Amino acid sequence: MEENKLNQTTKRRSFLGKLATGAAALGLVSVVSPLRLGAQQKPPMKGKAPAPKGEADLWFDKIKGRHRVVYDATRPHEIMPFAWPKIFLMTNESTGTPSSECGVVVVLRHDAIGYAFQDSMWAKYNFGEVFKAGELGPAFQAADAATATKTRNPFWNTHPGDFKVPGVGAVDIGIKDLQKSGVMFCVCGAAMMVYSNVIAGMMKMNADDVMKDWKANIIPGIQIVPSGVWALGRAQEHKCGYIFAG
Repeated sequence: MEENKLNQTTKRRSFLGKLATGAAALGLVSVVSPLRLGAQQKPPMKGKAPAPKGEADLWFDKIKGRHRVVYDATRPHEIMPFAWPKIFLMTNESTGTPSSECGVVVVLRHDAIGYAFQDSMWAKYNFGEVFKAGELGPAFQAADAATATKTRNPFWNTHPGDFKVPGVGAVDIGIKDLQKSGVMFCVCGAAMMVYSNVIAGMMKMNADDVMKDWKANIIPGIQIVPSGVWALGRAQEHKCGYIFAG
């Protein structure tokens, strides 16, 4: 019985050690600390100053407004991860609430992480095929719609008229447009680590080099977070209502 308990403890520490190593490779210090050595958390000592917040936590402190939502984008889902934030802002405006009173966070995780990267990464790593982002639906009417995802992120360097919704007309749902309206985007660091390793293996490249390349080509303003589920939790702690972006 004691031997079985010892084996379970050893396996748990080994697993936590691997997670910490992966997090360290990402530069996610906020993830490494609670995992280190698998130590049990101790209640804070009275009078002791709280630990300083990490970069990702400080980013969530920037959420503004009285009306707050977080969109959970797990897959491309045509245009939905970008259409829903726009609709939230538009309908709030139509009911008397300006965008300055709205806090919107989009968490790009799992198969939706490709949208966090600049055009060069889509062409170099074939993100359109890797993340099954080729089907954007009838609303995507860009001049290069047939080949867009093979060479670029269709929601990054958008052009007027790229997206037209029946009954509404042209809508600006590119990442730059949404960011100008105050929408905040973050991307799952854990998914980046997994996918960069998989793609590196497929392309016979060094995994560390691929990850470094990805981190250097994140769209400006998009925050890398320890994981997408971590981000969803933080957003809800900041009083954001959860909405599935599909």
